[in-house]
Amino acid sequence: MPTADVGFVGVAASLVLVAVAVVLSLRQGLGFERTLAWAALRAFVQLVAVGSALTLVLDDDAPVVYALLWVAGMVVVAAATVRARAPEVPGVFLVALLALGGAATASHLVLFGLGVFPFRPVAIVPLAGMLLGNSMASTVSAARRLVVELADHRLEVEARLALGQPGTVAARPYVRAALRTALTTQIESTKTVGLIALPGTMTGLILAGVDPVDAVLVQVIVMYLILGSTAVATAVVGIGVTRRLFTPDHRLVRLAREPG
Repeated sequence: MPTADVGFVGVAASLVLVAVAVVLSLRQGLGFERTLAWAALRAFVQLVAVGSALTLVLDDDAPVVYALLWVAGMVVVAAATVRARAPEVPGVFLVALLALGGAATASHLVLFGLGVFPFRPVAIVPLAGMLLGNSMASTVSAARRLVVELADHRLEVEARLALGQPGTVAARPYVRAALRTALTTQIESTKTVGLIALPGTMTGLILAGVDPVDAVLVQVIVMYLILGSTAVATAVVGIGVTRRLFTPDHRLVRLAREPG
């Protein structure tokens, strides 16, 4: 179908609204023109580089192990990104690595172990990218929000500790609040899917000429896996970060957002 073969001319044409936004920012002194232009340029360069590399990984004759190694690299990069975006959370890299790696592994076991999709690189890598991208954003939010909750409620937490509660129990109400906040966006987007906007997988398949009903079924599968993997990864991060915020003798550590 011709809509799937847009070429670089189509890419250039799609920048029209970005250019309008840059001009508007410059004329009104809004100050986001450089960030907007840099984001567009960086995304293009990254995607072209990744696309070139993926031609080797996704080749029909390429071993599946290449795709699995690619996914492992994605997990490491995602965990490093969580650490960069939540530097105030102690030990968050290892926690995020475990959470994201575990969620990706479990999701792939469901997708390919149950025969939902064929175990081929062309399915392994794109699905992992969607799952990790959504899970990463929620894990960052959960980790940062948990530190905020415990810092803001230190007196209540310490009162619970003084009554003999272990750290994980004393922190439980604030962990719940942090995880609820982190998952709200994903849950709400799942609840309103199709009513406000058509999701990316479905849109891409329709543009590629796939029957809309078939596109919907694929989108539903992906949507459920994203929701489940995001919830699992966020819960693991909440549990792991909570354990790192208490000493072995159940004292709340000094948190980065608190005054010294």
